[in-house]
Amino acid sequence: MKRLITGFFMSWGMFCSIPCPLKRWDEGAKGFMLLLLPVIGAMLGALWALAAFLLRLAALPGLVTAGLLTVLPYLLTGFIHLDGYMDCCDAILSRRDMEERRRILKDSHTGAFAVIALAVVILLSFSFMTGMSDSAPVWCLLFLPAASRCVSSLCVMCLRPMTGSSYEKVQPAITSGYKAAAWVLLAVTAVLPVILFGLTGLCAAVTMAASGLAVARGRAQLGGMNGDISGFAITLGECAGLCAFILL
Repeated sequence: MKRLITGFFMSWGMFCSIPCPLKRWDEGAKGFMLLLLPVIGAMLGALWALAAFLLRLAALPGLVTAGLLTVLPYLLTGFIHLDGYMDCCDAILSRRDMEERRRILKDSHTGAFAVIALAVVILLSFSFMTGMSDSAPVWCLLFLPAASRCVSSLCVMCLRPMTGSSYEKVQPAITSGYKAAAWVLLAVTAVLPVILFGLTGLCAAVTMAASGLAVARGRAQLGGMNGDISGFAITLGECAGLCAFILL
């Protein structure tokens, strides 16, 4: 239980910009850190949904509300996943050979493809937010960050890490128990919003599907799984899930 709690706060400190109330680190709890990433996602999603609810009560202009709700998820994570998304877009869209794509991925400079891809995902997310009706079940937003992180967590646990990735040292400690628990979290996160919100709840499953496709694309182009691909999948998955939330 102690390592479970430690793993939760490790995940909080690593993947969330909200100050962590308990700063602990235990190398033996890295498995729990990955496993509990969807829980951190649910926490961030709850804040996102709460903000949508309060902004609706405040009756601010629609564009202002849409703008605030678009940037909030990125602010809550300290832009860590958006950084991985930009790095992957720079590398993948370069259309170079594998070795050069990996070099671009690790390059600290920001390329034109990253800037263009950032503008596209922000514009799409903002557009979807402007289409949110007053009757939309905003608490469904809670499940989108959790859903994208379910896929990310499971992929990091199960898929071959990219050479040089920090996950190379973590994966040997991931037992079948961690993987089974990650599958359970994924199933619950996919099914529960449908039970609670009906058809609209399918947006969580859409988020998972888009995240999974993004992981497949990233691995095919870059030759393995790493943190940047995880951020790439989370960013694209949540954008697709937001689109499904508005349409459904």
